[in-house]
Amino acid sequence: MLSGPYDAEGAVLTINAGAGGTDAQDWAEMLLRMYTRWAEDRGYQVHLSEISAGDEAGLKSVTLEITGRYAYGYLKSEKGTHRLVRISPFNANGKRQTSFAGVEVMPILAQSVELEIPDKDLKVDTFRSGGKGGQNVNKVETGVRVEHVPTGIAVRCTEERSQQQNKEKALARLKAKLLIIAQEQRAQEIAQIRGDMVEAAWGNQIRNYVFHPYQMVKDLRTEVETSAITDVMNGELDPFIQAYLRQENQLVETGAV
Repeated sequence: MLSGPYDAEGAVLTINAGAGGTDAQDWAEMLLRMYTRWAEDRGYQVHLSEISAGDEAGLKSVTLEITGRYAYGYLKSEKGTHRLVRISPFNANGKRQTSFAGVEVMPILAQSVELEIPDKDLKVDTFRSGGKGGQNVNKVETGVRVEHVPTGIAVRCTEERSQQQNKEKALARLKAKLLIIAQEQRAQEIAQIRGDMVEAAWGNQIRNYVFHPYQMVKDLRTEVETSAITDVMNGELDPFIQAYLRQENQLVETGAV
């Protein structure tokens, strides 16, 4: 099943809080814990490469590098919008709240993978990284944002101590995004492929996580569901991942993809 050109690579997984305000930012942090648990339980190395804290709680966005064989092949199934329904801990009246977070996954490409991007197609901006890292990181514009102008795809990197290192890593991630889009473009339009172009809101979710009034996690693509929601939030994602991979394999075998 894991026969794609980049399936054997490590993965860069980005979570962005969507519709739902503070609850959505808290949901993004919950998903960070879930994916970290899944990766560590399977012996993968997890590196928190970028994080943006929420206004009151949780996270606006976070990026993980998950290193290990086939990390991308497994985690590509997680790309899309994840919907949470629960009693909000941030609502004084104890009302039920629906919130969303978007997950984007791309491979960590080997240095031998080349993709030429003309300089005229790139827009590079620098900014202060902030956070931990010493005076140099906080006072000098070491953070880098690189945008591919023709598609509007952009990546940012702040984890390295020098601007040049961050630029190199940002370019590598940008190339990974463009290669995955090119690979999948045979079956879908760009707007459907790009996880960050799909609004994390009603009608776009791939999976529902219901904490109240009952407990259920259901994948809307494969119809796999479970009431063991605590196990799922502790990283037990393999039933969903395996079902997705089997479904994709069947589509390939029947020529639907």
